[in-house]
Amino acid sequence: MVDLALPTADTVTDAVLAAARAARDAQPTLARLHRAEKDALLLAMAEALVARDAEIVAANALDLAAADEAGMAAGLRDRLALDPERITTIAQQLRDAAALPDPIGEVVRGSVLANGLELRQVRVPMGVIGMVYEARPNVTVDAAGLSLKAGSAVVLRGGSAALHSNTALIGVLRDVLVERGLPADLVVGIDEHGRDGVDVLMRARGLVDVLIPRGGAGLIRRVVENSLVPVIETGTGTTHVFVDASADLDQAEPIVLNAKTQRVGVCNALETLLVHRDIAEEALPRLAGPLAEAGVRLHADERAAALLGAAGTSAEVVPATEEDWDLEYLALELAVRVVDNLDEALAHIRAHSSGHTESILTRDLESQRRFLDEVDSAVVMANASTRFSDGGEFGFGAEIGISTQKLHARGPMGLPEITSTKWLVVGQGHVRP
Repeated sequence: MVDLALPTADTVTDAVLAAARAARDAQPTLARLHRAEKDALLLAMAEALVARDAEIVAANALDLAAADEAGMAAGLRDRLALDPERITTIAQQLRDAAALPDPIGEVVRGSVLANGLELRQVRVPMGVIGMVYEARPNVTVDAAGLSLKAGSAVVLRGGSAALHSNTALIGVLRDVLVERGLPADLVVGIDEHGRDGVDVLMRARGLVDVLIPRGGAGLIRRVVENSLVPVIETGTGTTHVFVDASADLDQAEPIVLNAKTQRVGVCNALETLLVHRDIAEEALPRLAGPLAEAGVRLHADERAAALLGAAGTSAEVVPATEEDWDLEYLALELAVRVVDNLDEALAHIRAHSSGHTESILTRDLESQRRFLDEVDSAVVMANASTRFSDGGEFGFGAEIGISTQKLHARGPMGLPEITSTKWLVVGQGHVRP
């Protein structure tokens, strides 16, 4: 374990541990605030982001120029890009979070024992939350806002690709904290320390209470496998839609198009389409037409490719490989497979899903029930786009990530998922016999 003694911050280790310690020292100030004060803080941050959007967009332009020079994939570049409209949306998520109930102090359960002892389990702040993510400046604000509302300080590492954007956003948030008489170090960033900084953060047990990685499979695996700080694991999105034999194709067509193309560079975008053989001859050409118009290339298995070829589809079709079934494309690419029945669809999902989000399109209630019961993913849907797998869409105000683990939190994580609990015990001179 890293020595937590902090001399001068002249090394990456010293600098990152100093930032984490500063956040930990600042957190009790936040924990003393009432809900109205925290909500006013988030609203002030939202106003400041909008008021300073030109400054933020200018910083983002530097990151976009570097991304273009490096040949960043279109889906990742879309995640990175900011404009006044997106900044307004990010600010609105802070306002939405401010409108949510404060989880701190909520009684989870309680009782009075036979001996008269009063017990209550209540929600309390996590303390210091560390976030490690990639090229998504909106996460900078979401993570800060939700952490502050939940009573925790936050240490942010958003990756070198978004260095200028994150620096500008964190600067705005820290300025608002100071203006409202709070420590700026309730929100700290360590982007400038690169991958070495992440290594230090992962070993800062005792300063950071929980670490949440959010990004590609490599980043998440690295944090999960190497962190000494407890981790809430988020996951990549090899998401599936299964078009059952009884599906309403008038519904299926816009659902599939929305799930794949509404925004391609996000974890809840559709990556694999499964189609029941009994409806495939009709369904595949209908679904492929709008996808082709949107520029989606189809990685089709033999049966799907044959049916699409016979129908004379305008879609670009290439043979699917075994690797395609496990890919999170984050691009205008879609794996397509024809399956014999619901059982084969379920088996495919069990073998290839990352446990994020899956959806069935069906009018058969028994097929719907089986799919919802048997698919073991964080979010399982029927007759809806996978794009709804999102904390904001679930009414959480925003999300700090989508957890694909089974401990503590699973699915979109809002305020309750980033709190802890403690037991309060009140007696009247009780002693244990």
